[in-house]
Amino acid sequence: MNIRKMILADYENVYQLWLSCKGMGLNNIDDSKEGISRFLKRNPETCFIAEENNNIIGVIIAGNDGRRGYIYHTAVNPNYRKRGIARDLLNVALEALGELDIIKVALVVFDRNEVGNAFWENQGFTKRNDLIYRNKSLVEMIRIDT
Repeated sequence: MNIRKMILADYENVYQLWLSCKGMGLNNIDDSKEGISRFLKRNPETCFIAEENNNIIGVIIAGNDGRRGYIYHTAVNPNYRKRGIARDLLNVALEALGELDIIKVALVVFDRNEVGNAFWENQGFTKRNDLIYRNKSLVEMIRIDT
């Protein structure tokens, strides 16, 4: 297995990987090729893919706002799970964020995503019960739940 920085040419295979993973929450704007292009231009050092035999088997999309790091989509092909791929991707992304002097990382996981929540807890990410997550769309988006 090889881990490398994600490039826009990886998009189609990454998107298909996201669709194959139950519990992903995508939308037609942020997760479009154009949306990911914008994200990669802003965060070229913190998004990674794992590949084996020239096939993308895992991905982590991470970025920062100069103060905090954020992890958006982490996924591993269901046929390749339980091999430490997500952990390895996470460690590479956390190291890259650390090199940018980011000292704290946050993420959001759907409560119905039991596998994802178990993974993040196992990796030392704690659940915050003192917050209410809120957002507001400035344009109409179509949700794509896997």
